Amino acid sequence: MSRPPPEPVQVIKQRRDAALRALVGGVPYITYLGIQFDRRGDELTAILPYDDKLIGNPMLPAIHGGVTAAFLEVAAIIELSWSVLWQEMEQGRLDPATIEAHLPKLPKTIDFTVDYLRSGLPRDAYARARVNRSGRRYASVHVEAWQDNRSRLFAQATGHFLMPEPSEP
Repeated sequence: MSRPPPEPVQVIKQRRDAALRALVGGVPYITYLGIQFDRRGDELTAILPYDDKLIGNPMLPAIHGGVTAAFLEVAAIIELSWSVLWQEMEQGRLDPATIEAHLPKLPKTIDFTVDYLRSGLPRDAYARARVNRSGRRYASVHVEAWQDNRSRLFAQATGHFLMPEPSEP
């Protein structure tokens, strides 16, 4: 009995990108803010493209603190959800081609603490989240945001999340 040939890498990448798009597209607020995600393997970078509507203080000008907090929280939730989805895809329990029909529930925020380190300038912003702990019911995530220089953060946050009940296949 012969095994079928492996799928081309490009097909696998397209399916995974489609799964990420479906996950992000399921939250209208992410679309409203214009947040995008760049995927490299299992690593995600959240991107907040500059838009005038994001400015809170036009005299500085600076990105609104609420937008910064929302950007960090979205990065944390999507990273947490993606890490679960990634594991499910890697172990063959989830077909990325069917994710749009079975979007997972997102984690719910228990608490989220933001440290504003400097003003967010009127330019693109980037964020990466790191899952510190993820169990069946609870997860802890740390997020860092920067603009031009990865080592000069303008905000960081730590959040705790209630994980959704696993859905039946």
